Amino acid sequence: MKAFYYEDFEVGMCFDSPARTITETDVVMFAGFSGDYNAIHTDTEYCKNTQFGERIAHGLLGISIITGLMSRAGTFEGTAIAMLGINNWKFLKPIFIGDTVYVRYTITEKRPSKSNPETGIVNRFYELINQKGEVVQNGEMPVLIKRNLGK
Repeated sequence: MKAFYYEDFEVGMCFDSPARTITETDVVMFAGFSGDYNAIHTDTEYCKNTQFGERIAHGLLGISIITGLMSRAGTFEGTAIAMLGINNWKFLKPIFIGDTVYVRYTITEKRPSKSNPETGIVNRFYELINQKGEVVQNGEMPVLIKRNLGK
């Protein structure tokens, strides 16, 4: 998919990313570089007695995977300047090792930047969806994006 500039987006546009499967390696590596070795992510025996019955991925790993899937989708590649925040984020269901997830994102708002006429702000509502069609995380991530001013 081609990258979109500010002008290419319209409120209500909806996109789906490619999918990927959450692996053991994803969870182990995330624990290693985040330093979060909580038993719910790293201890199979402990997890047998939790409400989930098995290990789950870190919630922040889900957000990280969203940004990676966005890159693969290509919609913002080369035109995004900076993510401006993570707003109203909800962790609705666990992500299990072996789940296959994709991202559905909808454009909810856009406005020209007040400080730089060569940029605009696009708000995106994200849903991380598993192979069962369940939304496991959702929330908003506004982005500062280039405008296509015919240069």
